[in-house]
Amino acid sequence: MKLLKLRYHAAPMSTRHDTIDCQRLLCPMPVIRVQDRVDALSAGDTLTAVCTDPGVLQDIPAWCRINGHQLLRADSVDGEYLVTLRVGRDAG
Repeated sequence: MKLLKLRYHAAPMSTRHDTIDCQRLLCPMPVIRVQDRVDALSAGDTLTAVCTDPGVLQDIPAWCRINGHQLLRADSVDGEYLVTLRVGRDAG
């Protein structure tokens, strides 16, 4: 009798990227909007917040550290502040 070795290959995890408009919002609203959107995403998904409040460059990274999300990027481009994060395991 010949034994067959079966291998299980997990399907690649599909992730999505989302963008949220937080322009013209002041603290704490950009963080609240990001939090609400992250709650609707799955672990591994990414989110970019487009903001006009320079405070988000400190506020959103601090929120990510506290809540287990990974900050991928925080930049200023033409008067807009772009913050991109990867959703942590406990999201959704």
